[in-house]
Parts: sequence; C-alpha cells; structure tokens
Amino acid sequence: MTDATTRAAALLKEHRESIDRLDAILVYTLAERFKHTQSVGRLKAEHDLPPSDPAREARQIDRLERLSEEADLDPEFAKKFLTFIISEVIRHHENLQK
Repeated sequence: MTDATTRAAALLKEHRESIDRLDAILVYTLAERFKHTQSVGRLKAEHDLPPSDPAREARQIDRLERLSEEADLDPEFAKKFLTFIISEVIRHHENLQK
C-alpha cells in the first residue's frame, strides 16, 4: 500500500465514523420527535381534533426549506424528508382516533 492509499483509507475511516455518529443522532432525534407527536396525537384524539393541520404542515415545510437553504442542503430533499415524516405522523394520529 502506498502512503497516499494509507492516508485515503484513514480519511475514509474517519468520514465513515462521523457518518455513523450522525446516523445515530438522526435516529435518536427522530425518536424524540415522534414521542412528542404521539403526545400531540393523543391530545387531538382526546379533544376530537382533526389528525392533520394542513396550515401548520405548510408552514413547517416552508420553514424547513429555509433552514435547508441556510444549511446548504438541497431544499427539495428536505421537503421530501419532512413530507414523509408528516405523513407518518398523520397516520399515527389517525390510528389513535380509531
């Protein structure tokens, strides 16, 4: 192995370790987020409120698009990601109302 290959392998290992830590942060952050949305869903079910709030969802998507631009993240990707999360939250809220 050349010195350049050894350095590249070490850098690759460092990047992968960072990615693994960030993946763990994402999973734990999503878990925490869903704990709160489950509480919201139970509250909505107890008070016979609709499982979705389209106006809030639109504001959240707009907010995330702005944040993604600030963070230099593709806003279209961020929008797809949040749209998926919102759809899961609504599905959970609908299930709580059954």
